[in-house]
Amino acid sequence: MLDIERIRKEPETIRETLRKRGDDPALVDEILGLDERRRKLLQEVESLRAERNRVSKEIGRMKKDPEGRAARIQEMRQVGQRIAELEQSLREVDGAFHAQMLWMPNPPHASVPLGKDEHDNVVVRTWGERRDFAAEGFEPLPHWDLGPELGIMDFERGVRLAGSRFYILKGAGARLQRALIFWMLDVQTRQNGYTEAYVPFVVKREMLVGAGQLPKFEDNLYHDVEDDLWLLPTAEVALTNLHRDEILDAEQLPLHYVAYTPCFRREKMSAGRDVRGIKRGHQFDKVEMYRFVPPETSYQALEEMTRQAAGLLEALGLPYRVLELCTGDLGFGSAKTYDLEVWAPGQGEWLEVSSCSNVEDFQARRANIRYRPESGAKPQYVHTLNGSGLALPRVLIAILETYQQPDGSVRIPEVLWPWMGGIKELA
Repeated sequence: MLDIERIRKEPETIRETLRKRGDDPALVDEILGLDERRRKLLQEVESLRAERNRVSKEIGRMKKDPEGRAARIQEMRQVGQRIAELEQSLREVDGAFHAQMLWMPNPPHASVPLGKDEHDNVVVRTWGERRDFAAEGFEPLPHWDLGPELGIMDFERGVRLAGSRFYILKGAGARLQRALIFWMLDVQTRQNGYTEAYVPFVVKREMLVGAGQLPKFEDNLYHDVEDDLWLLPTAEVALTNLHRDEILDAEQLPLHYVAYTPCFRREKMSAGRDVRGIKRGHQFDKVEMYRFVPPETSYQALEEMTRQAAGLLEALGLPYRVLELCTGDLGFGSAKTYDLEVWAPGQGEWLEVSSCSNVEDFQARRANIRYRPESGAKPQYVHTLNGSGLALPRVLIAILETYQQPDGSVRIPEVLWPWMGGIKELA
């Protein structure tokens, strides 16, 4: 959420940020119109309340003038009715104002490259050499062929259990996924200084509003209507709200959290795309990094978080590239984002496995998370950052397709051996 003062003072600047994102700048005018109506109504209500208070004191001194006193009481009844009408109008306008404010995306940071869509994203760096399968004399298979042949994936039974875009991992395939999760959590907690959090996999509506998922992405979320609880689309939602409505001390910052959760998304926006394999499903696992930091350090934190995500891919020996997202491809709440994409040779494409974003104070304003820079100082909003560290099952796809052998077996990256119970190869 943006500061309304910023929109009032810099309306054309905010309109321009919406244009850069590919959004309608008319949202600024709608918000400012509602804001003006809200302020006028509030001023009128407060003026009438002040008059009522003043006259109430006057009535109290009119005991010797019963007729005048009765007339003034009748006047104040009419004023009271007018106040009630205005308060109702104010509630309606205020509700509409706050609803529109929730649709305002975060302005891109000045360093974000200008562009219309994903084709304008900028490759910042690449790492690793793609394996030359032709030189080895065989064609790499996609994971949707490898998995069933190895007996570690079952697409038919996944669809039978839950419908399209669901699947089953079996045996060593399930163990490999679990090994990746445990290893990633251990790296973040033992090496990178994150505190692990085990969070509920369902949250209240206001938690999704605070994280910027609602109302924007409501159609892509799973919702228990009876209890108004929502399945997590990402652990970011729960981690954002860990310090909701709190004022932190400067000494507490920075706060670094990491959490594993399954994630649930309806993938309505991707209907008809990537229907084969496990690249895009309604349920997937992810280890999420999250930071609460003072504003002046947030961009340094973004670079650190991106390097930590990249370090996991390097440890796995998977070639990857880092993209800086352009304005037109930037997420709703992000001020700046780096995507990490890993090469999947069987599919012949780059797959996003991490997205690291600086949200600045966008989520902190929505969830009311502040800190006091020093004792007695006025509270300020923290900056928050989130990053996948990493997202499955695409890392699993890259491992299967990258480490496959001519005989159909798949080598397990050495870094995962301690979590695989002695299994070094899928065959």
